[in-house]
Amino acid sequence: MGQREEILEGTLQAFNQKGLKFTMDDVARILQMSKKTIYMVFHDKEELFLAMVDYLFDCIKESERQVLEDKSLSTMEKIRTILGVMPEGYKDVDFRQLYLLKDKYPAIYRQVELRLETGWEATIALIEQGIAEGVVRPVSIPILKLMLEAALEQFFQRDILLRHQISYQQALEEVVTILVDGIKAW
Repeated sequence: MGQREEILEGTLQAFNQKGLKFTMDDVARILQMSKKTIYMVFHDKEELFLAMVDYLFDCIKESERQVLEDKSLSTMEKIRTILGVMPEGYKDVDFRQLYLLKDKYPAIYRQVELRLETGWEATIALIEQGIAEGVVRPVSIPILKLMLEAALEQFFQRDILLRHQISYQQALEEVVTILVDGIKAW
């Protein structure tokens, strides 16, 4: 793991401990690294946070790729897994704090939205394959995509998960179950 990735992993830990209130000092303490070293890689907290968003989504895409290549999974199992994929190392990260992101860091929030809305090609191809195999009932894929995106964006806009003591992972699994059971051919 390079220095950049090490700093991003430390940032995820700091975020998990303090939410959006984490500081560069927190990241430096976790990594036992000087702030000066961190500032040589990332100019400020916003740049670091933006890189963390991309790093996290890149890890999600890598996990999706592994699911797609897993020959032991049926098409339906792949769809269920890919829609709710979270890289193993981030299952315990408390993403419920991200509802504060839109107001405090609008540029970072826009990047989260962009990453949620793009990179769907493999998932769409998998759903189309499921329809062709007869394991997925014919559905409007743009509507299905919109429903998942909208649900996730609501998690990042409101404190509903915190108020109801639901983890991000639990909420994601529930949304995926509802969607997948709704498209499964009976």
